[in-house]
Amino acid sequence: MGFGGCVLLAGKAGARKRAKNSDMRKTGSTTGKTKVSIQGYEGSFHQVAAEEWFGRDVEVIPCATFREVVRVALSVAESEGGVMAIENSIAGSILPNYNLLQQSKLRVVGEIYLQIGQHLLVNPGVKLEDIREVHSHPMALLQCIDYLERQPGWKLVETEDTALSAKHLAQHRSRHAAAIAGRRAAGLFGLDILAPDIQTMKNNYTRFLILQREANALVEAHPDKASVNFHTDHTRGSLVRVLTKIADAGINLSKLQSFPIPGSEWEYSFHADMEFEDLGQFERVIEAMRSVTAELKIYGIYKKGRTV
Repeated sequence: MGFGGCVLLAGKAGARKRAKNSDMRKTGSTTGKTKVSIQGYEGSFHQVAAEEWFGRDVEVIPCATFREVVRVALSVAESEGGVMAIENSIAGSILPNYNLLQQSKLRVVGEIYLQIGQHLLVNPGVKLEDIREVHSHPMALLQCIDYLERQPGWKLVETEDTALSAKHLAQHRSRHAAAIAGRRAAGLFGLDILAPDIQTMKNNYTRFLILQREANALVEAHPDKASVNFHTDHTRGSLVRVLTKIADAGINLSKLQSFPIPGSEWEYSFHADMEFEDLGQFERVIEAMRSVTAELKIYGIYKKGRTV
């Protein structure tokens, strides 16, 4: 049975395709390395997430914006898919990315929960007393503000990307500047970690979605999670009726995010992440939801992500 273009394979043919997709995920296509788009630069947390899913030999295509990530991921000539952050345990949902997902024809084939460790990086030989300024993305600076405020006289310089800050630090060989970025950036650009894990909140995780075009989307043998979008009208209790169907089916609703529908009067669409025990359970709740929603779209059916 197919849902929104995500065909569920069975029997020997399905097993062969699942095995082929699994090999591609680990080692790339038969013509060379797997290419995927990411937001940011080499050494970024997006690259780490891509390597965790596709393997260390994956070739990342850096993109300046998430919109470009989606465009490149959709291009057959440029990539096999993309990796896109969707929410952070501290900052919350990245709302524009849900809109990008809704507008695109990409499929969600998996997810990665990446623990974010922010480190103070310097050129080899630089000591703490040498530092006069620290460069990084505004969010990274904010995440580390307790540590930074304990260092009197440091100037905080906002940049567009953590990994790019590390790259520029290495290129300029500055002895009076530091960068805040991840361990992958330190290794890539030959920088020392002068102070590890300086983020205020140690349990800081970002959830990344693995996106592929519908034609070559990975099909999991035993999925237990799905991402869907549905519309309700403005009648009283419309959302409650949908949520009741989900609850009655014994499905765990791990995410529910609302969005106003442009051009409508008080109508909303909802992104829902649903966790289930078997595919039949999910199929039944989808059929039940169709009778109480104005529109229903499935972004992907996949395995719950692991934390790395």
